[in-house]
Amino acid sequence: MPTFDIVSKTEISEVDNALDGVTREIGQRYDFKGSRCSIERKENELTLLADDDLKLKQMHELLVVHFTRRKLDPGALDYGKPEKAAGDSVRQVITVKQGIDKDLAKQITKAIKDSKMKVQASIQGDELRVQGKKIDDLQGAIALVKGLKIEQPLQYINFRD
Repeated sequence: MPTFDIVSKTEISEVDNALDGVTREIGQRYDFKGSRCSIERKENELTLLADDDLKLKQMHELLVVHFTRRKLDPGALDYGKPEKAAGDSVRQVITVKQGIDKDLAKQITKAIKDSKMKVQASIQGDELRVQGKKIDDLQGAIALVKGLKIEQPLQYINFRD
């Protein structure tokens, strides 16, 4: 029976490359001269440290630009709430989304079932498996999921018939 998987994975090595670009640009830009702005990554969490809210906003823009250059979807970033750090500086934790969480998986599965397509979607850990009798039905399911307003980047892999 033909199947495919819906996953959400972000290449951490590409994230590192994007962060290197951001760090390099922060070091070179005139408006960041003398500032103590930095960005660090631990596992799937990025920590931004900026002098003030304006610099933090500029770092967000740099992050989006460098993510796009590395062909990463900025939608994979889940911005936490900015908090005060030492002195007047601001710290923000950004999570790089990996995998599909339960709520999103249920939402996608429900949308596929409600569409009355002749496919079944099942949740398998942090990914979804969709199977049907015809490849055309699977392609319709991919089009349906792409049409949903989902913030998180999704990939469609292991297309087998």
